[in-house]
Amino acid sequence: MHITICFTGLSPDPWVQSLQQAFPQAQVSAWSPGAPAADHAIVWAPPQTFIDEQVGLQTLFNIGAGVDALLRLRLPPTLKVVRLDDAGMSVQMAEYVCHAVIRHFREFDGYDTDTQAGKWSYRKPRSRSEFAVGVMGLGVLGERVAKALQVFEFPVNGYSRSPKNLAGVRCFSGPQSLPDFLAASRVLVNLMPLTPETENILNKDTLSQLPQGGYLINVARGKHVVEEDLIALIDNGHLAGATLDVFRTEPLPAAHPFWAHPKITVTPHTSARTLREESVAQIVGKIQALGRGEPIQGLVDPVRGY
Repeated sequence: MHITICFTGLSPDPWVQSLQQAFPQAQVSAWSPGAPAADHAIVWAPPQTFIDEQVGLQTLFNIGAGVDALLRLRLPPTLKVVRLDDAGMSVQMAEYVCHAVIRHFREFDGYDTDTQAGKWSYRKPRSRSEFAVGVMGLGVLGERVAKALQVFEFPVNGYSRSPKNLAGVRCFSGPQSLPDFLAASRVLVNLMPLTPETENILNKDTLSQLPQGGYLINVARGKHVVEEDLIALIDNGHLAGATLDVFRTEPLPAAHPFWAHPKITVTPHTSARTLREESVAQIVGKIQALGRGEPIQGLVDPVRGY
């Protein structure tokens, strides 16, 4: 069995070493143009050349949670695309979102500004009952985020394409329920997969349906957000601000208005990083299960886009 690793912008060497140690009966190598055919591949943003050359691939394992970049390639219809179930990302995502929600709810950003100016200030405590958090996308990461928010006693709403039933979460499903979900959510956390249907879904129309003083936390994909609409709604006072971890262009260009906007917090796509050892163990387990003819979790439906 031959496993190849093809990363764009990342060194494959640590992954080759870890995978070879975890799966000694397999041959593991980093891909380069003209490399021998492989049975399975672990990828991050591979070029079309890789797909065209590796015609014998059975499975394509993506090391990130989103597979939108893969599905834009011309893939053979028989090739299985597999996303990681968790690999240590869900707890990181829960940490990030809870931090962002609490920072906004407790107005710690305002306290930071005041203390940097040498000002001792006080803000009236807000009521959690008025700060319902809407989690848009209830996959593995979204479910973990929703459960974590409940620990801090925020009302939690959830939105998904198909119906979900999560304890303690007011669930909405389908496009017809999106307006009600938005209207009920003071803070909106976007964890939707990026598909043709969800691209630009956070625009003037949808973001305007958030309550006055609403707040956006985007940890999914930059292309979900129409940037000009977000800035306009913050500047006209409808939205209180945003915490953004993902962007249409990454790294975020130095001249981009998000950097300097006083009500927008920017982080460099770091909300949930793939943990190598956890990922390797999961991938090895899935390859072994496939070899035994057993079903695996994480198979991507190209039609749905996730």
